[in-house]
Amino acid sequence: MEGQIVKILSNLYFVNSNGKVYECHSRGKFRKDNIIPTVGDYVKFDEKNEYILDILPRKNTLTRPFVSNVDQAFIITSCKSPDFSTNLLDKLLVLLEFHQIRPIICLTKQDLLTKREKKEIKKIKKYYQKIGYIVLWNTNLWRIKRLFKEKTTVFTGQTGAGKSTLLNRLNKNLNLETGEISKALGRGKHTTRHVELIELFGGKVLDTPGFSSIDFDDLEKTDIRNGFIEFQKYSCPYQDCMHLKEKECKVLEAVNHHEILTSRYENYQKIISDENRK
Repeated sequence: MEGQIVKILSNLYFVNSNGKVYECHSRGKFRKDNIIPTVGDYVKFDEKNEYILDILPRKNTLTRPFVSNVDQAFIITSCKSPDFSTNLLDKLLVLLEFHQIRPIICLTKQDLLTKREKKEIKKIKKYYQKIGYIVLWNTNLWRIKRLFKEKTTVFTGQTGAGKSTLLNRLNKNLNLETGEISKALGRGKHTTRHVELIELFGGKVLDTPGFSSIDFDDLEKTDIRNGFIEFQKYSCPYQDCMHLKEKECKVLEAVNHHEILTSRYENYQKIISDENRK
């Protein structure tokens, strides 16, 4: 039979096939071949002995969180407490672009902002919308629900930004655990204990633990450059232009003319300048 892994607890893999969930073990050959089944994997399995026999080809795989076959990702981004981070947001956008996962930026905790702070956040929100991203307030529940249909969605972003809180508001029956923000550290406690695929609003949602750092080991410099999607509309004289110090670089001109958000370009410089970058 074929099915999809919807939850992993310890050494048990919960496989959904035609609405029935089987508690399966994995074959020893997976460990031998260093293959790790993930939530989201489509698999062939022995329903009688409840063993996963094979993992079908993946559309994509994320490592943090460790999930596969994702269509889109809600980047849950706090406006305050924890503080708004364009650096983390841009890193996540680059990572999602690389894996061909549609990003949806969802802003939370706007009620904590002063008038001046909210004005600044609105400017940033407008810029990301202008370059082609969907950007929503977490209070726009009706539109968020519509985006789930026929998609496998992952929730990711800052720890403490309100991923589980938003899912609970969307569907009170989920009753996911939420945590308070640590005032000493300025970030939230990890509350999601495992990754699980949940059927919601005509689609599937993966609620995942938050994280505050991202590894780019698999990405080359050109992958990072291409992940800043607004750079692509500028025709530089050199096809391999990295938009750093090259003469007549159109992206640099756009930055100087404030056509490209300053924080976006500064974050690009920080990511691309990693001394270990290929």
